[in-house]
Amino acid sequence: MKKAIQIVLGLGIIALAFVIYKQVMTPLEFRAERERREKVVIERLKNIREAQRAFKKVHMRYTSSFDTLINFVLNDSLEYEKIIGSEDDSAAVAKGLVRREKFMIAAIDTAFGAKKLTHEEIKQLPFIPFSNNEKFIMGAGQVNTAADVMVPVFEVKAPYKTFLGDLDRQELLNLLDERKAMEKYKGLKVGALDQATNDVGNWE
Repeated sequence: MKKAIQIVLGLGIIALAFVIYKQVMTPLEFRAERERREKVVIERLKNIREAQRAFKKVHMRYTSSFDTLINFVLNDSLEYEKIIGSEDDSAAVAKGLVRREKFMIAAIDTAFGAKKLTHEEIKQLPFIPFSNNEKFIMGAGQVNTAADVMVPVFEVKAPYKTFLGDLDRQELLNLLDERKAMEKYKGLKVGALDQATNDVGNWE
């Protein structure tokens, strides 16, 4: 009988230790994995932002369509201008030795700066990493600024539940409640449709 009680107590201690371990480690593991995934999602949001900015240079607006955005990056070009000679040299200007030349560069080669994306990476832009092929929520429009000027805007969003949904449920609910209490978007996003934000991400 005594031995049986000792076994039960031993099992109880092991179970209690496991519960305490889970209570301590689960939030830490959730946070670490959340931060790891956020970095990947943010990187894709940045790429979408750069693609939108390149699109705007050509069309003077943003687009709410990923198909349109991807087609632009893969098939369109941006116009650039270079100056031959120095405009500060008045003699050269007077002699017509200074001129401007326009040239085209494929959008895929310039939209992302020094970073080069493959065709496949560009085709993956609509999809939220770590989700079940769910797409970013993207919109575009115009807003009137305080200076009474209409400016184009866009917004791209990735709800936490789409890329953290397979992690600990209670920790995810805690995160969503925390964001709600702070009156912040429950996820990652760049830009806004109701105000001119200069395309800032909510992680910046």
